[in-house]
Amino acid sequence: MENQTTPRRSCYSAWIERGAWLIATCLLLTASEALAQSSPSIVINTSSGPNISNSEIYSGLKLSFLLSALTLLPSALMAVTCFTRITIVLALTRQALGVAQTPSNQVLIGLALFMTFAIMGPIFNQIYTEAIVPYSEDQLSNQEALDKAFAPLRTFMLRHTREQDLTLFADISKTEIPKTPEELGAAIVIPAFLLSELNTAFQIGFLIYMPFLVLDMIVSSVLTSLSMITLPPTVISLPIKLMLFVFIDGWSLIIANLVKSYHV
Repeated sequence: MENQTTPRRSCYSAWIERGAWLIATCLLLTASEALAQSSPSIVINTSSGPNISNSEIYSGLKLSFLLSALTLLPSALMAVTCFTRITIVLALTRQALGVAQTPSNQVLIGLALFMTFAIMGPIFNQIYTEAIVPYSEDQLSNQEALDKAFAPLRTFMLRHTREQDLTLFADISKTEIPKTPEELGAAIVIPAFLLSELNTAFQIGFLIYMPFLVLDMIVSSVLTSLSMITLPPTVISLPIKLMLFVFIDGWSLIIANLVKSYHV
């Protein structure tokens, strides 16, 4: 058992490390590209100090932008991955069961985070090998690395984005939808993907809610027929829902179907 769990943990650690680096690098490239467009030429006077090469100055700027981009890492993680759908479905499942804060938000977010890296693992590996590694070796420019890093994410997001959401944000930004998906920009793909994820998560949450709602109605009807109006129905229905949820292995079913929804 130890020999099987050790490679799995190391695989998760590699995915987490690569995912953090690739999202931070994308943010760095975006910030550096915007800076390059606003200030085409930057002159740094080093005549009064020690001799400093341009490569050292450029490396220092890249490091400073990278550290600054890490503050936006959580927002980027939620915007371009499956994290949003997973957290919403898990939170709605907890609410449908009728338990207030069990499991806690930290547990649900941690579970959603590891599920995100498990689902996005192949995409993270592709971005790491095709964009981050060549960029760190100065084989790609900022724009080339940004394009190569965003291409797999765009393919993933478009696979799970509704066409009507793309049309909506294209109308909002007053741009025409291009003929090929490769020409779609992040300003249209990312918000459309988020809207589609919210819609899908609420649909899944509705399907999860229905059996528990029926059970609550049955318990309430039985208590009313027995003239036990003063007894809250949740006192009876909560242990029954928990027993049924554990009996059918509900968490495993929900997680397995969430993963399958991205591999279809």
